[in-house]
Amino acid sequence: MSWRGWLTVLLLGAALVTGWSVWHQRADAPVVAVGETRSDYVLEDFELVALDESGRESFTLRAPRLVRDPDQESLDIVTPVFKIPAGPDASTGDWDVRAQRGWVSAGGDELRLRGDVQARSVDVDGRPVSMTTQQLNVFPETKRATSPVETTVRQPGLILNGQRLEAELDAKRVHLEDVKARYERTAR
Repeated sequence: MSWRGWLTVLLLGAALVTGWSVWHQRADAPVVAVGETRSDYVLEDFELVALDESGRESFTLRAPRLVRDPDQESLDIVTPVFKIPAGPDASTGDWDVRAQRGWVSAGGDELRLRGDVQARSVDVDGRPVSMTTQQLNVFPETKRATSPVETTVRQPGLILNGQRLEAELDAKRVHLEDVKARYERTAR
């Protein structure tokens, strides 16, 4: 066999090896996740007022971004600020609740706040009341809040640190377990 014959066989072999290599190293088709859906809508820099069944304000929400999940009919929110009324017959102030992330159930009866949660209001005497935690679940219709993690409650002269918060937002009553209390002198 001449040198041209050997060159042809060598080039044909190289072409076959290259073709086989390309075939096995090709990128697989992108996998589409099952159940992955697009949002119904996205709101940016908005204010939303949610009403309860009787037409009274349940809560007001302001945030830079909200995305609605069409399957769950829930809302995912970035850096939400909620205003939760104390109630029609409450003599205390509304609650201002902030967090890094928020979630609202389809019926608007549960709010889940996560990351640097701060809730502020005033008591019947006009003194500030605040709660800080990493997780807070708020039930606006029943004016309740719960947290399974460490929570700090502050009032003038008193700081409470504890676990498993149960709070009545309209009455400004809190129940904590494993509590550590610190009393501070307040100016008169």
